[in-house]
Amino acid sequence: MIVRQAVDRAAFSDAKMAKADLLAGRRIFSGLNCFLPGQAHHLHTHPGQDKLYYVLRGRGQVTVDGRTEVVEEGDLVLAEEGVPHSLRNPGADPLVVMTVMAPPPGFGKPRC
Repeated sequence: MIVRQAVDRAAFSDAKMAKADLLAGRRIFSGLNCFLPGQAHHLHTHPGQDKLYYVLRGRGQVTVDGRTEVVEEGDLVLAEEGVPHSLRNPGADPLVVMTVMAPPPGFGKPRC
């Protein structure tokens, strides 16, 4: 599978951070997290999943395991399984971040 110009699939919502799926395999998933100014994905964990954030557009503030940093286009962040992490857009411009999760959400659950 190929997704060309993935950043062009960004979708935004005035209500909250929006998500757009990109690719899903049996053992990996990729999507976009799209933040308007002031929006956030609050502190959370993923038991049994590692998560990568790759900043495609804009600047954000990421917290991983209690450490907070500013991230911008081209930066890559890893939140390993069970490690608390969050991401927010404190700036004036939209923020688009590609996420990669392994295994994917729902991995190992029976499909109906």
